[in-house]
Amino acid sequence: MATTSEVAGRPTKPAMLRVVLGWVLSLLLAFVFLMAGGLKLLSRPALVQEFNQIGLGQWFRYFTGALEVTGAICLLVPRFSRWAALLLAVVMAGAIVAHLSVLHSPPSLPIVLLILAATTAWLRR
Repeated sequence: MATTSEVAGRPTKPAMLRVVLGWVLSLLLAFVFLMAGGLKLLSRPALVQEFNQIGLGQWFRYFTGALEVTGAICLLVPRFSRWAALLLAVVMAGAIVAHLSVLHSPPSLPIVLLILAATTAWLRR
């Protein structure tokens, strides 16, 4: 029997659009978080200084980088993509708090990435 997103065994246009948009956002976010997390793990000097300013120690930079790289990889695995997007949204929520409370800089990029990650999680449900 056909579900609401399938007619005669084929996905409807809205369902297909959701799948395609979900993959596009997943690929975009995977690239961004793989680069950002990789730079944290590779100890880019600007990021070392930023995490010194946060004050939790360099272990937190490695932890954040590992979460971002793991989330980026898992975004590309359909079974884990929704959970990876939610993980990355939580990481970005933490980044927003850090930008506002400790770094005193506008959290523009974390806000955009949080919205994209939450949208991806919704699309990949």
